[in-house]
Amino acid sequence: MKKYEKTGYLHHDFKIFHLTDHEMSAYDFHYHDFHKLLFFLSGNVTYCIEGKSYQLTPGDLVLVRAGEVHRPVIHDTTPYERMIIYVSPDFAVTSSDKTIFLNQCFLPDAAMPSNVLHLSGMKERRLLDTMMELVHSFSEDSFANEIYQNTLFLEFMIHLNRAALSGTLQYEDSFQANEKILSVLTYMNEHLTEDITVDSLAEHFFTSRYYLMHSFKEQTGYTIGNYLSTKRLLFARDLISSGTAVTDACFACGFHNYSTFLRAYKKQFGKSPREMI
Repeated sequence: MKKYEKTGYLHHDFKIFHLTDHEMSAYDFHYHDFHKLLFFLSGNVTYCIEGKSYQLTPGDLVLVRAGEVHRPVIHDTTPYERMIIYVSPDFAVTSSDKTIFLNQCFLPDAAMPSNVLHLSGMKERRLLDTMMELVHSFSEDSFANEIYQNTLFLEFMIHLNRAALSGTLQYEDSFQANEKILSVLTYMNEHLTEDITVDSLAEHFFTSRYYLMHSFKEQTGYTIGNYLSTKRLLFARDLISSGTAVTDACFACGFHNYSTFLRAYKKQFGKSPREMI
């Protein structure tokens, strides 16, 4: 069974890149331990996130939450240019007070209808200008530059949340998706800790086992079993990092055998749960 890889590593509150691909590079489905923001500048690219596919246009901002499976699909040799910011989920907690959370736009209950935002209005222009200034700051070595970068990043996150949560922002809703598979994905994530099998899903959604398995892999890049295992292990890792005992996290995330859980955890993350505490 293919294991879908975590890619990229983040050892700071945030990290920023300005990248351009001049060839039709092929990207596998993958996920990150951190949130990812991608500002799309040019190219002929479809961005696939958790069963949805968005055809990007210049000026789009793509939000990918930690743990979400995604990949870009590059259709031709038009230069694929983008700016990317990796955001540590922990940063949003440590830099917030008890009522304001700078990771608000990444939370599952943020009621954002899409992973892709159009930045076209004046408020969104401030977001883009701050992002551009942040990118530019990494090419300088001015007085107190690190403090300045952190200040710009805070400003960027404030503008991002204001834009995303304002209710007036234009979202990309013209994605391609298999509605049946989207319903399956929603159900699986809402019942992650329960007993779920291919047969039970096929029965629940009144579809054939073969169609479900084939369509799920086509839309997500995952087998159903691999997707469930990955999401459960990510959930367990979050529980353990928040102080839950390893044994409790094992059963709370949907595993029924502790030894199986430990083997799967180490295979997924490269270390045992206790080595990552």
